[in-house]
Amino acid sequence: MARPEKAQRIQLPVRARERRTHAERTAETRARVIQAVFDSVSELGFQRTTAVEITRRAGVTWGAVQHHFGDKDGILVAVLEDSFNRFAARLEDIPVESSTLQERAALFVDGAWQHFASAEYRSTFEILLHYSRGDASGPAPNWQREMFLAWDRIWMRLFHDARISRRRHVVLEHYTVSTLQGLASTLMLEGEQAQIQPEEIQLLRDVLARELAGGKT
Repeated sequence: MARPEKAQRIQLPVRARERRTHAERTAETRARVIQAVFDSVSELGFQRTTAVEITRRAGVTWGAVQHHFGDKDGILVAVLEDSFNRFAARLEDIPVESSTLQERAALFVDGAWQHFASAEYRSTFEILLHYSRGDASGPAPNWQREMFLAWDRIWMRLFHDARISRRRHVVLEHYTVSTLQGLASTLMLEGEQAQIQPEEIQLLRDVLARELAGGKT
């Protein structure tokens, strides 16, 4: 009797692993470190966010962190920049030409509040507080100036057609930031039990819309 032929093994084609570029690997490492700082500061506070804690959460060595950011101040500035970029991303889709000032004011307040009420902002606040106390010699003052200029560009893109003076624009910008920071501070101070009433956000929307219209309702 003829021997039965051995069943041939089915060999699946081996898919070649996609190799990431150096730029992609760098971006991924930076993103992991920045997110590790956000999470650590938000959960543990600034003082307990140590080099060991950052590297543990990011899954990298401190040497890798230094390679990408330099010293700790370099990391903190990168975190501040990333936080502002997240804020800007929340506002970039607001339509300008096809919406009224009132509609834009409401969308701006809503998008900005999402940022100020986030864990990322809580981390940013602690870092800025660290700098304001003089605990670090990093470039925070210069960064804060750059942040305001970037905020101003976003503001003027959205509200360039408001018939108010340039000084009034600046006053409204500062007022809006101060109000949102105050509400965010309430959340941080009161903890999990804190609640910001919708009427408080609506009041800011109404004030901003009225003032951008030159005080007319």
